[in-house]
Amino acid sequence: MFGLFRENVRIALGSIRAQLLKTILTIVIISLGIMALVGTLSGVDAMEKNFGGNFDTMGSNTFNIQQYAFDIQRNNGSEREKINPVISFNNIREFVEKYEYPRSQTSISFRCTSNAEVKYGSEKTDPEAQVYGANEHYLANTGSKIEVGRGFTVFDIENNSKVCIIGSDFYENLFENDNPIGATISVRGVKFKVIGVLESKGSSFGNNQDLKVVIPIQVARGIYTAPNINYTISVRVDDSEMIAGAQDEATRVFRNVRKLQPMEENNFGFQRSDDLLSIIGEVSGVLRISAWIISIITILGSSIALMNIMLVTVSQRTREIGVRKAIGAKSSTISTQFFMEAIVIGQFGCALGIVLGILVGFGMAKFFEQTFTIPWTAMFWAVIMSFIVALISGIYPAAKAARLDAIESLRYE
Repeated sequence: MFGLFRENVRIALGSIRAQLLKTILTIVIISLGIMALVGTLSGVDAMEKNFGGNFDTMGSNTFNIQQYAFDIQRNNGSEREKINPVISFNNIREFVEKYEYPRSQTSISFRCTSNAEVKYGSEKTDPEAQVYGANEHYLANTGSKIEVGRGFTVFDIENNSKVCIIGSDFYENLFENDNPIGATISVRGVKFKVIGVLESKGSSFGNNQDLKVVIPIQVARGIYTAPNINYTISVRVDDSEMIAGAQDEATRVFRNVRKLQPMEENNFGFQRSDDLLSIIGEVSGVLRISAWIISIITILGSSIALMNIMLVTVSQRTREIGVRKAIGAKSSTISTQFFMEAIVIGQFGCALGIVLGILVGFGMAKFFEQTFTIPWTAMFWAVIMSFIVALISGIYPAAKAARLDAIESLRYE
C-alpha cells in the first residue's frame, strides 16, 4: 500500500515537472491567497499590540481633556474647518482649582518640544528627544512607572525645582548604563538633576516614548515660551465605576471654565484609553474579515486554475491512461494518481504562501516595532484551506480519468 502511494507521488511529481509553467502559476495563485490570510492576520496582531500599548499609556481609569482637533461643517455646499481653542494655562489652572471629585487626581502637562538636544558632560544626544512639562500626577495618570529613582513630589512642583525624570534610552545610551540618579543634564542650556528613570515603553511610528525628559511644569513654561501652548488635562479615578461620574463633573467644570452657554456645544474633547482600544478592536475585526474574504476569493480562483490544469492533464495523457488500464491498472489507481497531483500542487502552494505570509507578518512586526509571533492558527487554517482546494479541484478530473475506456484511450492521438 505504501509502495503504491509512493509511486503515485513520484508520478505526480513527474507530471508537475512536465507542465512546469502552468503548475508554477497555479502554485503562485494559491500562495497569494494563503499569504493574504497568514500575513494579514499576523500583521493585525502586531498592529493591535502596537496601538494597544500606545493607547494604554493613558493609564487605567483615566480620561483626558484636550483640544478637539477639528469639525467639518457644511456651509452652502462648501466645507470649512472649525478649530477649537487650545487648552490654555489659564484654563488648566482654573480647572484644577474648581474640579473636586472624590478619590480623583488631576495631571496637567504639555509637550514642550520633540526635537531637543540633551547634554551630559561631553556627551549629547541627537536633537530628537521629547521634553514634557508636567505636575506630580503625570506619571500615574499616563501609566508610566519608575524603574530607578523616584518621581516628582508636590514640593518639586511648587518650588519649581530643577529636577527631571528621563526615559530609559538615556539610561542605556547617554549614561552607558551607569547610575544616572543625581547626575546633571542640560536641556536648552538649563541644568537639571536627574531623580528618576522611566521603565521602557518602546516606540511607534518613529515616536520614541523612551527618549523623553519630564520636567516640572512651571519650569517648562519658563524655558519654552511659545504662544498658544496647548495643554492636556488628565483625570484619574480610583475606581473604574466612578469614571463616568468624574467625566460628567469634568464636563460641567470645564464648560464653566470656557464660559459656554447652556445651548452651546463643547469646544473641547475627551479621550479615554478604553474608547480608543475599542475603535482599534473594530478596525482589527474589519481587517481580519477582509483578510479572510481576500484569501477565500483568491483561493477560489486558484481552485478553478488547478482544476483546469488537471483537466488539461487528463486530456493530454489519455493515451497513457489507456496503456495503464490495458496492463491491469484499476480505475481507483488512475483516479488516485491524478488526485495526488492536485494534492501535491495544493500543498506546494500552501507551503509557499505560509513562507510569504510569515515574511509579511515579520515585516509588519518590525515596522510596528513589536515582537513577531508565529501565527499558528492562521497557518493551521491555511493548510486546511489548501487541502480543501486540492480536494475540490482534483475530484472531478480524477473521476474523469478513471471513467475513460481503455480501448478508446489507446486510439486517442
